[in-house]
Amino acid sequence: MNGVHDMGGMDGFGKVEAEQSEPPFHETWEGRVLAMQRAMGYAGAWHIDDGRYAQETLPPRTYLAASYYWRWALGMEKNLLERGFVTEDELKAGHALRPGKKLPRKLTKDVVDAGMTRMSFFRQQQGPARFKPGDRVRTVNINPLTHTRLPRYARDKVGTVELIHGCHAYPDSVASGRGDDPQWLYTVVFDGRAIWGPDTDPTLTISIDAFEPYLEPA
Repeated sequence: MNGVHDMGGMDGFGKVEAEQSEPPFHETWEGRVLAMQRAMGYAGAWHIDDGRYAQETLPPRTYLAASYYWRWALGMEKNLLERGFVTEDELKAGHALRPGKKLPRKLTKDVVDAGMTRMSFFRQQQGPARFKPGDRVRTVNINPLTHTRLPRYARDKVGTVELIHGCHAYPDSVASGRGDDPQWLYTVVFDGRAIWGPDTDPTLTISIDAFEPYLEPA
């Protein structure tokens, strides 16, 4: 979707200030949000792309005003509500008011290490790769209403395939409830001027990881 989260190439948000010796968490609740998100992911309550899409659908003012982990918390609330794990009155109360919905599995202390390890998104290939390194490709010009990993600034642009990463779960499909739909994943390199215009540093190149449905022969 074309939401405020897709900030590539946008101006006016101010300088990114790097915090020296930044701690993992600035507040205790941030660590709890990370733990809850990991626990629900391990339990199979939703996929990482469902989590991303939930944040992308936050109201723009809310998204921009929220800190990193606060966006995580708000996205998690949306997923919990939409999947029937909590109700609005329980969120307001801050505790369960009725028996909870059963999870496929639970993150317990004996499997924490496994639960904190990012799962693999590699999937069995469904056919041969359409492109190979060195091929010239053009990204499609799409404006989906749902989740996509193709940023606005890289649409309808010509680049060169640099690497093939195998088949992976396709985020656009997963976040729309249509299953993994495995797709080939490529690294595509663009001349910076093709992305940002003729005044760009001529030595600049930009690489993105693009799924096969995002590409067509140039």
